[in-house]
Amino acid sequence: MRQNFAVWVMVSVFWSQACWAQQAAAPAGPDDFKPASSNQPGRQYPQVNSEGRVRARIVAPDAQSVLLDIGGVRYPMTKGDDGAWVGDSAPQDEGFHYYQLNIDGAQVPDPGSLFFYGAGRWGSGVECPARDQDFYALKNVPHGQIRQNLYYSKVNDSIRRCFVYTPPDYDKDTTTRYPVLYLQHGGGEDETGWPNQGKTNLIMDNLIAEGKARPFIIVMDNGTWTTASPPRRGERGRGTWPPEGWADNFKKTLLEDIIPMIDANYRTLADQPHRAMAGLSMGGMQTRVITLASPGTFSHVGIFSGGSISPDDVNKAPGFKEKIKLVFVSYGSRELENRRTGFGGDPKANADALKEAGINSHFYVSPLTAHEWQSWRRGLHEFAPLLFRD
Repeated sequence: MRQNFAVWVMVSVFWSQACWAQQAAAPAGPDDFKPASSNQPGRQYPQVNSEGRVRARIVAPDAQSVLLDIGGVRYPMTKGDDGAWVGDSAPQDEGFHYYQLNIDGAQVPDPGSLFFYGAGRWGSGVECPARDQDFYALKNVPHGQIRQNLYYSKVNDSIRRCFVYTPPDYDKDTTTRYPVLYLQHGGGEDETGWPNQGKTNLIMDNLIAEGKARPFIIVMDNGTWTTASPPRRGERGRGTWPPEGWADNFKKTLLEDIIPMIDANYRTLADQPHRAMAGLSMGGMQTRVITLASPGTFSHVGIFSGGSISPDDVNKAPGFKEKIKLVFVSYGSRELENRRTGFGGDPKANADALKEAGINSHFYVSPLTAHEWQSWRRGLHEFAPLLFRD
């Protein structure tokens, strides 16, 4: 694991999946497996059935043991006469999941799937079809673009990369200016997360085509942070966590490098009423810290599975109540059923308290999902229509 991932153990389910996986046999389910939509072109495995069970297959005739590692559990795979190992998982939640294969103790990607950056590495991912997947389906509607943007950061003295979504008509009418959402990934992920796993462009294209969201630009940058001395396992409870000032570097990079660069190179509405910030997990916690400290920069706030904002937070943030137009918080229902401590209190109670205090506060729960991409896709789908409604 890379260092930046290890220090984010408090919010990342990926760490628990990699380090605390249990081994279990999956009982048989319906034999209606089909290739996953996340496979490499032409590859028949992994497959998913109607229960959401994942079936993996890998040819490794000389291996002694092969396991399918997904959802925090390692499932034994069986070797056939052809030298191929095949194994099924228990039913997974709807949506996207990282996974890997364990071959004689080595954690390796599955060559059948496309690769995605998560858990601090490039590895395998699988889509389990969701009942509501229509909102991020590829449809015959006008499509925007995901643009790769390289830029120099004075704060970090380095070349950085972000991805920028521009709405469908961006290049047709060059007189129109757009609001901007700065959208951040989670721990162990990078700037590719929202464009790839998150399906940001498809969510926005469909919402815009249906007239449910105002067209706006989305900037997806790398918010990864590191510390010189990551805590050892079991040490997180000692002292303040996350450490004091953990979000300062990205805050400085965002305010001094990223936002000025975007305003200089894209047709933005470069003012506070037309600028939003949101993020998932670690990115949600960054959003919380940065927007509380910068109400003169952002007007809309979205936190997906990354804590919440309490009345006490607002009272300690001069100008926040007066300037912020929206505070949106979302979680997966399974997260709330097994809520972690250290996230600043009950998020639903905090959302209700903000509403009572006169702040435009929204709380959304993704049904039957946990700390995973389907929760965050749904969060963005609910958040986007609320943005920049003059």
